[in-house]
Amino acid sequence: MMTNKIYKLCCIMVILLITCNIPLSVLATSSTLNSEKEQVDEQIQQKKEEKEAIQNEKSDVLSEVESLIYQISDYESQVEQLTSEISSLEAEIVDAQEELAVEEENYKKQDEAMKERLIVIYEAGETTFLDILLGSDGLVDFISNYYLASEIAKADADMLEQIENKKNEIEAKKNGLEENKEKLEQTKKNKEETSRALYDAKRVKDQMVSELSAEEQALQVEIEKFEAEKQAIEAELRRIAEEEARQNGGYTNVKPSECGYISPIPGTSKNNITCGFYGYSGHGGVDFGGHYGKPVVAVKSGTVVTSKTTYGSIPNYDANGNYIGSYSSYGEYIIINHHDGTMTLYAHGKPGSRLVKSGDTVVQGQQIMTVGNTGNVFPRPSSNYPRNGAHLHFEVRVNGARVNPTQYLP
Repeated sequence: MMTNKIYKLCCIMVILLITCNIPLSVLATSSTLNSEKEQVDEQIQQKKEEKEAIQNEKSDVLSEVESLIYQISDYESQVEQLTSEISSLEAEIVDAQEELAVEEENYKKQDEAMKERLIVIYEAGETTFLDILLGSDGLVDFISNYYLASEIAKADADMLEQIENKKNEIEAKKNGLEENKEKLEQTKKNKEETSRALYDAKRVKDQMVSELSAEEQALQVEIEKFEAEKQAIEAELRRIAEEEARQNGGYTNVKPSECGYISPIPGTSKNNITCGFYGYSGHGGVDFGGHYGKPVVAVKSGTVVTSKTTYGSIPNYDANGNYIGSYSSYGEYIIINHHDGTMTLYAHGKPGSRLVKSGDTVVQGQQIMTVGNTGNVFPRPSSNYPRNGAHLHFEVRVNGARVNPTQYLP
């Protein structure tokens, strides 16, 4: 009897537990969904505010001025590169002319010596096998005379061949010299045209700057400072590339497929790029948007050329919204020379996150810094949204010049 009561009591308790558990589970699921919905709503609101911030931050005039600043920077880089090309071509032409003069003089001497030799042979008459036999004192003397005559004939033939080869070499060098002269003239014309375009762009920009508000003019100065810093970096990278090429006898450009790069952010690929090569005027790299706080790694082994911070007037904040310093241009950035004619640049790292210094040797996949939002990023970070503008800006340079990184990335 007691057993039946206990059994019934247990059954009732089980039923109560089951019935009570259902609403608790439903409530838990509902609470999770509401929490997720709130997070999504918050993200949507943040994106709306970021979009409004971008739209409000730049007037049409400022956007046009910014575009002109980037255009001017590109023109200035082109003029500098063309000037360097002109200087190199002029030096090559001078060297080639001097070398050609020496070789033509040597050719002239060889040619005259051969002509004199032919005159002597002609005046001496043709030497026959019988002449050598009759003029010899014995068999040994005959063999010796015959061998000497053969060697002289061979030497004459070799000299004739050398003279002919030298003549062909001189002609080829003359043709190459003429081609370099034509290339020089074309390069000078290109520089002239680019310089005119640069002058026009500066004139239009200066006219439009007067229409900007004081705040916009301050931003315009910041953008110009950024472009000036970029140009200084590009000039230094070209110098390094040219110096290394001279030391190694020049580089044959490595095919992108043979470079063996990995992605600068583990777990990503070029499919994760949010802004492409020249996705807007002046953007000479690619951006991996977001990824705040994720590690940035060396895409290939090499030597750190630059590891530095550029300070300016763009504020930065920690994850809690506390002000931690102001930056400009690339912010926290690193450049690595891969010693194959290519260099890579990584920009906008978190404050204090750089793990390597100039001169360090790095291996492929080694962490070098952390994704952040220092420097010239949009939307600007704020105390309410400290992660605004977070992304990795990544560039590839071949012999010092910027190229599209997507062809090098997996």
